Amino acid sequence: MRAEIENNVILGIARDIAQKTLIPKERPYFATAVDHGEVVACALRTPPHKLLISRADADAVSAIARDAFALYPKLPGVNGPEPTVGAFARVWAALAGNAIRVGMRQRIYVVHSLGQHQPPVAGALRRAAESDLDSATRWVAAFLREANPSEESDPSEVARRYFRYGGLFVWDNSGPVSMTAFGGKTPNGVRVSLVYTPPAMRRRGYATAAVGALTRFLLDEGNRYCCLYTNLANPTSNSIYQKIGYQPLCDVNEYVLAG
Repeated sequence: MRAEIENNVILGIARDIAQKTLIPKERPYFATAVDHGEVVACALRTPPHKLLISRADADAVSAIARDAFALYPKLPGVNGPEPTVGAFARVWAALAGNAIRVGMRQRIYVVHSLGQHQPPVAGALRRAAESDLDSATRWVAAFLREANPSEESDPSEVARRYFRYGGLFVWDNSGPVSMTAFGGKTPNGVRVSLVYTPPAMRRRGYATAAVGALTRFLLDEGNRYCCLYTNLANPTSNSIYQKIGYQPLCDVNEYVLAG
């Protein structure tokens, strides 16, 4: 919580598990590194997904890496802020005796308030209806292939999980033309995700409008901030979110540890 926005995924998953809106298929892994009674690092994993780690010093990183290696010698990857996540990967390489590599390079963006004027785009944001789920499932599958191909997720389950708690939205212009969602609720904010427009509908401003409208809705609901992740290899997304009002917070990287 000392770096709430930076740790939004760890905090959000922990909350979802506690409230049973997320039920992992396998027992989740929660770890803390403690120094003289003070928590100095946190880590979380919901198998088969990669490990998530908070910012930490070298001793804490080493302790968590050794503990995780004892439980998950075939751990596929780790994600977290630099330079912590890089240090974890190097400790892991020494323990496992195999090469590691950087996977996706990401940046966290955050916004606390929006300007009043957004460019007009045809259509409007609305919550997804059950009749939208087939399209949403296809779009989630495409989003995962484009945005995070290393993750093993069931597109139908992802779409329905967001839908069940009212977190799935579409931009509707005589029918759904783009998708976005929110999740990862923390005490003071929320994360925008699943931003996807099918190729035939791109370059019309739909995704920008959807994210802007959803962000305004979430801030008006009382959230102090909204955040989102971008792939640094995609200059378009990094540009459009800044036009809405999002500002860069920090970089987080994924390291591939096995295979």
